[in-house]
Amino acid sequence: MAFARAARRPVGVFIETARSRFSCRNEYSTVASKLESLSQFRSSVLAGNASPVFGYGKFLRSFSSEAPAVDQMSLIKQLRQRTSAPIKDVKASLVECNWDLEAAQKDLRKRGKVLASKKSSRTAAEGMLAVAQNEGKIAVIELNCETDFVARNDIFQYLALAMAKRALLVENSSQQVSGVFPFGPEIFEELKLDLDHPKVNGETTVSNAVTEVAAIMGENVKFRRGFLLSKSSAGVLSAYLHTSPQPGLGRIAGIVSLEVEGENTQLEAIQRVGSELAMHVVAAKPLFLSKDLVSSEAIANEREILKSQAESTAKSQMAVEKMVEGRLRKYFEEVALMEQKFIVNDAINIKTLVDNLSKEVGSPVKVTNFLRVEVGEGIERLEAASDEPVAQTA
Repeated sequence: MAFARAARRPVGVFIETARSRFSCRNEYSTVASKLESLSQFRSSVLAGNASPVFGYGKFLRSFSSEAPAVDQMSLIKQLRQRTSAPIKDVKASLVECNWDLEAAQKDLRKRGKVLASKKSSRTAAEGMLAVAQNEGKIAVIELNCETDFVARNDIFQYLALAMAKRALLVENSSQQVSGVFPFGPEIFEELKLDLDHPKVNGETTVSNAVTEVAAIMGENVKFRRGFLLSKSSAGVLSAYLHTSPQPGLGRIAGIVSLEVEGENTQLEAIQRVGSELAMHVVAAKPLFLSKDLVSSEAIANEREILKSQAESTAKSQMAVEKMVEGRLRKYFEEVALMEQKFIVNDAINIKTLVDNLSKEVGSPVKVTNFLRVEVGEGIERLEAASDEPVAQTA
């Protein structure tokens, strides 16, 4: 019935309608030939040599798709391989762009960026730490996502490693020769990245690269924070990554900086102990480098708690004071790196380990600073107040 009603309309009106509909889409080469076929069909109808109902139905069906079924599947597969976007979105973009592969790819990127911006407020507590190192620096960045599934994705991990390598070039505005320099999105996201991955490539900013990966992954992906550690000319930097899917990536990072007085050629022994110390930092979770660097506020709070616990025993004031001092020493052993028992050999503490290393290499060695970072730590508290990772410098 629909075709019958259409057949009653003047053929010339239909041709003009079709011309106006497709004239702005000059990229579709089949339109001109179809309009020419329609003109020929019009002449046949007027001459009484063709059925209007049958002819219009055949003509309209020819416009139902701009590519044969086999070609459509091939285009869907190609665009899916290029973008990793969901098949539903891939097909929608191809249909919207009349099966033009390049136009559909651009359309998908636009759609993805819109979706990524909508998801940017969602909590992203999973992700990866990426570490990069050169002769004088170590850079650590945290790239977050919503699920562990995305954190294991090749594209996500590639971006994290590329960002860590770029972070090595961040300028240390603190003017410290050595130490820990934290930086956030405000000084990192506009820096340039040169990506070379089948799904994400070309020169772009950190911010745009993160948005593009978020669009591909369909999750909130965000750069949270970064740290740059520099060493002096006589120093050694060692890093350890826990739960590492590949070199340079992990969920927990421990970094230690050792400094040797004078020129020492026994770097192998220093690097060995440095690696063990970095592993120790991950496992033991120290909060301060030494007990001398424990903040007075932390000591006062701990002393008050310990005193309250001791007084509940109903012992004399002198006994209470001794109990408090004894438990305070235990507290230092838990939170100060140099006072902690060495996880590899709990018969010695870290101070003794470093003293033994000094004797082995024949030069005084000291731990100048350390850093421990874990994916997602403090994310919930971050909504109310910033939560810094553990980093101490002598």
